[in-house]
Amino acid sequence: MSHVVKVGILSDTHGHVDERILEVITDCDFAIHAGDICGAHILEKLKTRIDIIAVAGNNDHAALWHEDEAEIVSALPHSTQLQLPGGLIIIEHGHRLGHRPEHDRFRWDHAEAKLVVYGHTHKRIIDQTAEPWVINPGAAGKVRNHGGPSCLILHASESDWQIETVLFAEIAAA
Repeated sequence: MSHVVKVGILSDTHGHVDERILEVITDCDFAIHAGDICGAHILEKLKTRIDIIAVAGNNDHAALWHEDEAEIVSALPHSTQLQLPGGLIIIEHGHRLGHRPEHDRFRWDHAEAKLVVYGHTHKRIIDQTAEPWVINPGAAGKVRNHGGPSCLILHASESDWQIETVLFAEIAAA
């Protein structure tokens, strides 16, 4: 049986990551954050649990983060990649393509990948109609999470990749 790598995929925390998302991500080998992190404390919460790969979103620049975090936010790449058994993942926030990005554009720009992960729209999407697959985990925080915080879990082996959706109900304000 081939080794399976488990990757938690989240985006658009905007300064708050739901604790239930953190619990799910803890069980993974890696976490991918597709941008709009909005604070080093989010990265720290994830890093204390597992290895994290993160990219900058349109809200991830020094002027919008705490002044003590300028070096951290400035070090975030605009895109990056993760090699896994069975293929390559490309990660970018996606804001360069606007609020209704064409998945064919991602496929054209990243033809070498098996999977492209993006954020920005806050809408969960799993598009496996062509390769590379294009996915958006939705929002893992409180801002525009369309019914509740969500993330995706990728189970990747040399011969098979499967994507699981994790969606939590919105917690009512007290």
